[in-house]
Amino acid sequence: MLKRKTKIVITGGGTAGHVLPHFVLVPFYKKAGWDILYIGTSGIEKQLVSEQGIRFRTIRAGKLRRHFSFQNFLDIFLVLWGTLQSLWILFREKPQIVFSKGGFVSVPVALAAWCLRIPVVTHESDLSPGLANKIIGKFSRKILCAFPDTLRFLPKDKAECVGLPVRSELASGSKDEAYAMCHFNPSDQRPVLLVMGGSQGAARINEAIEASLPDLLNNYRIIHITGRGKQNTKQGDGYFQIEYVSGALKHLLAITDFVLCRAGANSIFEMLVLRKPMLLVPLEIASRGDQVQNAKVFADKNWASVLRETEISPAKLSQSLNDLRSRAKSMQSSMEEFPAKNIAHSIFSILESIVLKLAS
Repeated sequence: MLKRKTKIVITGGGTAGHVLPHFVLVPFYKKAGWDILYIGTSGIEKQLVSEQGIRFRTIRAGKLRRHFSFQNFLDIFLVLWGTLQSLWILFREKPQIVFSKGGFVSVPVALAAWCLRIPVVTHESDLSPGLANKIIGKFSRKILCAFPDTLRFLPKDKAECVGLPVRSELASGSKDEAYAMCHFNPSDQRPVLLVMGGSQGAARINEAIEASLPDLLNNYRIIHITGRGKQNTKQGDGYFQIEYVSGALKHLLAITDFVLCRAGANSIFEMLVLRKPMLLVPLEIASRGDQVQNAKVFADKNWASVLRETEISPAKLSQSLNDLRSRAKSMQSSMEEFPAKNIAHSIFSILESIVLKLAS
């Protein structure tokens, strides 16, 4: 028995992909009676966490860049300031463990935890570790990952492949809610194509959809999640657009037949679990190439088709969607081979074992 109530600090941010997996684990923390504190910046993580009713503390953090920029010099001081803020918060809160999902936000928190001898566990969603997790890994007790091939990049004595926790509620959507939300006719025989570019949207995907819309609507009804501030003026029978969706995504997925999206690990693993055939347009420009690697793994396993961002055009998009449609049954058959294990429970068990070991 633990002498005092266990407290966990969770961190990660910059994009929704560094935040949403945390929410899958929250029910396990609450069931075990753990206190939860989220440390992040005032960015997207603060908004998402506030919707969950989780206690939140704000710090400053500098963005980590792989290229030269004068902004890097300022960001060094922001990282140091964020580390000092994290030291004070962790000293006051006295958590037993810190769990990070990566992103530049989590570096000061992990560094501060290491200074205070609080164990850190981090999780890498992409095939190759990002810069933040490469740094955090040096201070971590355990490094978890989603792809088995990621293990070759990680120290053997710390690494473990556990998969990526996905939101189980995404499988519990209502078709009626979705039809009402999108103003779609349930008797319309056109399949539904869900288009999404991640929490920040995807300009190239948006532009290709807008240019192809009249032709695409001959064959599909389209749900277009554009990203905040990126809605267009296009209209059409069977075309619904929205800037951002959170809780209602499960309803939209209930009527979705095909998905066109980026290749961020969280999104593609969720579509894999839901057995949704995917056409992936991985981010290549101004990227370290992680989405290209993710997409290749999924394509090699016949879980998705891939269209390069640099090749996207109305004609190429139409051709790629037709190919996806013809391969859908084969793709879903391959997806069935993906093991439906309780990944969230496995991660919680690892965190709990570290806490119990330190308390004994």
